Amino acid sequence: MINRIERTFKKLKADGNKALVSFITAGDPNMKTSEQILFDLPKYGVDIIEVGIPFSDPMADGPTIQRSSQRAISAGSSLSRTFTIINKFRKVNSSTPIILMGYFNPIFQFGLKNFFSSCKIVGVDGIIVVDLPPEESELINVYTKKYGIHNIRLITPTTDKKRLKKILKFTSGFLYYVSIAGITGTKKPSILDVKNAVNKIKINTNLPVVVGFGIDNYKQAKALSKFSDGCVIGSAIIKIIESNKEQNKFKISKKIEDFLIKFSREK
Repeated sequence: MINRIERTFKKLKADGNKALVSFITAGDPNMKTSEQILFDLPKYGVDIIEVGIPFSDPMADGPTIQRSSQRAISAGSSLSRTFTIINKFRKVNSSTPIILMGYFNPIFQFGLKNFFSSCKIVGVDGIIVVDLPPEESELINVYTKKYGIHNIRLITPTTDKKRLKKILKFTSGFLYYVSIAGITGTKKPSILDVKNAVNKIKINTNLPVVVGFGIDNYKQAKALSKFSDGCVIGSAIIKIIESNKEQNKFKISKKIEDFLIKFSREK
């Protein structure tokens, strides 16, 4: 299974760069602005885009991303509309990987076959199902294999070696290391602790390892990228959207550009 994710990490490695991964919630603060931001992110140096599926009970997320889901749902966002904006994105961008990130309930309600076939049709490259443990991976394995969608798994600071090996059996594309114990956007990661954890993970796999949760400035990203394969910027972008939600889509996107340009220069 070779798709945009592998090609992106291969190119980054050849160029001596690390991945800048961004997260946005589909439909936040409204569908038109969300679409504009999605279209613009690759121009701002983003290598891989995670698109969050709005959900009413995002238990792993902190208040910032929870509110983004609430705004998106209030604005009429849905899985169908998320697929629509990704489909539009693919008409102008065929190279940047798109990963859908969310919880199992909305995916299950949409219908597993319908969800993964839609992913294939619109050009989704990977899926992160936050609350689906490896013991339940068989629920989606048949579809990820059939439709060529990478099943990207989360590794946390509490993941021991035995569980890591179990997780690796059901992982492809890359591993997402959660740098803190807790919810998104509430703590700052310890660089040394993350380094030790990532190095241990890399002993057990050749998959790229990216680090996320709590990264909000380029100095952090630069330090973390010395030993990881990239960093995820999530809550920091959502905060920009939230703080400027009353402005038009172009002004919001420009503020995100001003923030992200520092990260792209540090890769």
